[in-house]
Amino acid sequence: MKYFSLLFVFLLSINTNAQEKSDKNKEEPLPKSIEEEPKENTEDESKKLQSDMTRWQMLKYDGVSAFGGIKNAYTQPFRWKGKDWATFGGIVAGTALLYLIDEPANDFFTDQEEDIPDFVKETGFRFGKPLVNYGLTTGIYAFGLITKNEKVRKTGVLLIASATAGGIIQTVSKTLAGRARPYTGKGKDAFKFYSSEADYHSFPSGHAILSFTTAYAISKQFENPYVKGGIYALGLISPISRLWQGAHWLTDVTLGVVLSVVIVDGIDNYLNKKERYVYNSRKFKIKWDLTLGAGQLGVIGRF
Repeated sequence: MKYFSLLFVFLLSINTNAQEKSDKNKEEPLPKSIEEEPKENTEDESKKLQSDMTRWQMLKYDGVSAFGGIKNAYTQPFRWKGKDWATFGGIVAGTALLYLIDEPANDFFTDQEEDIPDFVKETGFRFGKPLVNYGLTTGIYAFGLITKNEKVRKTGVLLIASATAGGIIQTVSKTLAGRARPYTGKGKDAFKFYSSEADYHSFPSGHAILSFTTAYAISKQFENPYVKGGIYALGLISPISRLWQGAHWLTDVTLGVVLSVVIVDGIDNYLNKKERYVYNSRKFKIKWDLTLGAGQLGVIGRF
């Protein structure tokens, strides 16, 4: 019994001592190297808060982001899986079906031209021009850079990267396909491959790609479905105006709009996946937001 009592006291003292050491360790802070483990970042630049960057650093960072987005747009098909290929097949099938009604659709739209107000037709034509489109796109990005607003900068990068990727695709495709425009009167089946003639640059529609790329990218910054729908409608004025004028077939315009959606979504997903812009987790003294309402389109600063 004596030995049992001594053993019990000995074990109790060991347990008490161990508990005291454990409590002491809990109170003492861990070394910084152990306590703060570095977070994983897909890009080294994302480790630094963008609000601390100079504008020159932001410009370089955004340039890398835009280049990465363009590169992703061209390499994306190599990463397609079953669902992606099914979508691609659906686009091809849909385009083929529309091809069957290109000529009657052209007759219908050109018959409506006289009833369309001139300012609507002019707006549609100008909005799809590269000079005007890139001016708007660059203006949005420049505003984001000047105000150091990450959300507006990301919108600008998305616009620039998407318009560039889509613009190159449509320029090359037009020359390779060499499809005759409706106003030439040669019919929907007239092709002159590798043609440099403007009359044979119908497929796809460059106006449709540029204008709807801009509208679709901007619409991603809003949650309200009515606002999104309004922006979509504005973006479709240019594609439809090309049908009124007989400058493009229905398939040219439709494929241009579809390409815009695919390209913008692909680049936006790339920027999100790489966490190039994570403005939702940061606070700014002044919050700048794109806004669209009755009779107004602009930017609002909230204090």
